[in-house]
Amino acid sequence: ILIKTAMGEIKPDLILRGGKIINVFTGKINSGDILIKDGYIAAIGDYSEIYPSSENFEIVNLDGKYVSAGFINAHVHVESSMVLPNTYAREEVRFGTTTIITDPHEIGNVGGMPALESILEMTENLPINYFVMLPSCVPSTPFEHAGAVLTADELIKLKNNPRVLGLGEMMNVPGVLGCSEDVMNKLDAFDNYIIDGHSPMLSGNSLSAYKAAGIMTDHESASFNEAIEKLKLGLSAIEDIIRGVVDNSIDTNNMAFCTDDKHLSDVCKEGTIRCNIKKAIALGLSPIIAYKMATINAAKIYGLKHIGAVAPAYKADLVILDDIENVSITEVYKDGISFEKLNFEQKLNCPEYLLNSVNYAPIKVSNLELPKSDKYSVIGIIDNQIITKKLEYTYTDAQKALANGELLKIAVIERHHATGNMGIGLIKGYGLKNGAVATTVGHDSHNIIVVGDNDSDMLLAVEELKRIKGGYTVISNGKVIESLPLIFGGLMSVLPTDEFISQLDKTISAARNLGVNKNIDPFITLSFMALPVIPEIRITDIGMVEV
Repeated sequence: ILIKTAMGEIKPDLILRGGKIINVFTGKINSGDILIKDGYIAAIGDYSEIYPSSENFEIVNLDGKYVSAGFINAHVHVESSMVLPNTYAREEVRFGTTTIITDPHEIGNVGGMPALESILEMTENLPINYFVMLPSCVPSTPFEHAGAVLTADELIKLKNNPRVLGLGEMMNVPGVLGCSEDVMNKLDAFDNYIIDGHSPMLSGNSLSAYKAAGIMTDHESASFNEAIEKLKLGLSAIEDIIRGVVDNSIDTNNMAFCTDDKHLSDVCKEGTIRCNIKKAIALGLSPIIAYKMATINAAKIYGLKHIGAVAPAYKADLVILDDIENVSITEVYKDGISFEKLNFEQKLNCPEYLLNSVNYAPIKVSNLELPKSDKYSVIGIIDNQIITKKLEYTYTDAQKALANGELLKIAVIERHHATGNMGIGLIKGYGLKNGAVATTVGHDSHNIIVVGDNDSDMLLAVEELKRIKGGYTVISNGKVIESLPLIFGGLMSVLPTDEFISQLDKTISAARNLGVNKNIDPFITLSFMALPVIPEIRITDIGMVEV
């Protein structure tokens, strides 16, 4: 059909005429009619004589606008947007991202295999290319308790799904370097698939050993030098470490863009990959290179045929722009259908326990008391970062710091199987006064995380999360100030976009009003305090963990 359409023997469904086409193969801007048939590009060329006007099909005159392939978000946790996949997908496509490569390890940590199967089923017919990397680390480490444990034998059951591309980020670096049996089984099972990495600050021989395990990408570089060391070993660096790339004229063919974790409110303001392209160009990267990183580079890294270019036999996933440097988007086509005509409706189909996932053992105020110790290891928050600094306080100094608000108490409470596990510690730099903030979004095991300056408000915060079936809450002086319910696994809201963002903004504002540090996000920062795969120190339901 595409051949006959290109030969003028079968009429196209749509012709885009008069555009400037970004050619990711030559790095040039081309012109020509784009013929679209059955969701694919059939031809690019001069068809003005064959089709001078439309007859039973549509011709859209682009009047000199630019045409890019649809953007690709090369690594994203949809659950971190805190809305269901259909709501998230709509915003991605609206801002030009027509392909996402997702790692559902957040919901996998809550609901295990049934949750992964539900996500695949729920997203099957969405108007976005929704690919999945199966979670490799559920739980992420042995130092915490998640809602499920995913073994190689279980993951293998899903690897033949056509939308499963491989194994998600391997966060268990010690397990790789120590040749843990469980880790080796997973790597072996996906040997002929893409395997994503997660190796912050790893270097030297250890980095080589990690790459030798067959791991192919990394998105955790905190500096240009770290990214370069990984690129030298063949790891595709999915990170916009752009200034160093520009200054050193680095080849970007193995680099692509991703967003990893991003709240829906931010997505709605600036998009995802659109934002990355714009920032990269502002930092001095050539616009054509930026668009290649947003499209064909990611497609090649993940072995995606027919995606990532404006060319015959490629999907008609297209972004129309009137300004490529500011990434000013005027229209998006998915499978040749304009955004306004796409249907993002989705049926909420999931195991019942995912809608009632807050299940902790009974606790009292006395359970939140800080264990007495001669010396305390304290989590030091670093502004605008998710890495932390390990601090140490004596018992006397810790008590003084708690009294004057320099330190706050933080607790992680197991909420999946009511085991009664609870880790209690101290944190510096959060900034809260006269209250407590709590969440069931706690990467990656998603236990309850609560921080506060008094035990009674902390307990009320935990009880409020149970009442709303998971989410965010802000408590002060014995009262619930604001809450955001996230009833799907305690991670995602069922509210429509506008209602969700409005309530999220109110809840964040309530936390800010209690004095939370203006240089951190009150909830995102808190959620990462329980992730024991990023340096230097964290807290889980077992206790304080030095990473």
